[in-house]
Amino acid sequence: MSETKAPRILLVDDEEMVLTSIRAYLSLETEYEILAHTQPEDALRRLDEGPIDVVVTDYLMPRVTGLQLLAEAKKKQPEAARVLLTGHADKQSAIQAINDVGLYQYLEKPWDNAQLLLVINGAIERTRLLRGLAEKVEELDAAHGQLKEAQRRLIRAFL
Repeated sequence: MSETKAPRILLVDDEEMVLTSIRAYLSLETEYEILAHTQPEDALRRLDEGPIDVVVTDYLMPRVTGLQLLAEAKKKQPEAARVLLTGHADKQSAIQAINDVGLYQYLEKPWDNAQLLLVINGAIERTRLLRGLAEKVEELDAAHGQLKEAQRRLIRAFL
């Protein structure tokens, strides 16, 4: 895991103006790599092209809803944090779906930029911790296998 690599944020909203607004704000305030899509299908393909730290998506989009996109993101990159932007009318649906897609956070439109940045920063930290934990577990699994093999060799040597 490279801590020096810029976090990658995947933004998905069918309104170009929303993407432009968030992208401009994050570009001014951070060094994050921002990947923005108006088509959820393009965003889903992007999830196959390398690690994403945070997926931020609108709730209501044509063809693929934000929840469908986040459910697919959870399958493809389970460690990536998932954030949902909702209109006030969609709030109850978003709350009900939190467990279904493992939602990290939801924000209502219109969002507060400072709050959005706090959520994204927290989400990045969570993703990095999960990835770091996964690496440590793999290292421990490998070390455990090596210890078991050494134990078998010792037993054979003394029998």
